[in-house]
Amino acid sequence: MSVIVQNVLGILFPILCLLASPVAQCQSSDVKWLTFEQLEKALAAEPRRVLVDFYADWCAYCRKMDDAAFRDPEVVAALNSNFYAVRMNVETRDTIYFSGVRYVNREAGNKRNPVHEIPLLLASREGVPFTLPAVVLFDESFQIRNRYFEYISPESMRTILRNSLSE
Repeated sequence: MSVIVQNVLGILFPILCLLASPVAQCQSSDVKWLTFEQLEKALAAEPRRVLVDFYADWCAYCRKMDDAAFRDPEVVAALNSNFYAVRMNVETRDTIYFSGVRYVNREAGNKRNPVHEIPLLLASREGVPFTLPAVVLFDESFQIRNRYFEYISPESMRTILRNSLSE
């Protein structure tokens, strides 16, 4: 395929995705979300920065971020190219193994909105009740760099990702 044809397709594909009906999904318009188990394997193969999005089904701002920030073409491209993105429902009852450690939701069955151990470990603040939405950014060594506990607009998410890459 000639370079000109590749360039034209590179420009037209995102435009066609935006014009397509809501039923037709363009594959490149979605964030490639991983589980923690998949993340562990991916980090072992190729270290990258990591974004973890903690959410709950009842969280209106989490849904709003999913519909806006995580559908923004620039955010999707930045995440898929430069980060591993993990999305986790904080109320999951799944047992998750990560880095040789077993994590569970100890609050399941005991609290109205039970929060799994992983978000409690990664997205809690001392003296502040756990809140959503919560986004945590890690460097290539899986060390926490930034945490956000609010709705993040597409514009702000683009800035956050750009700043993370320049650190």
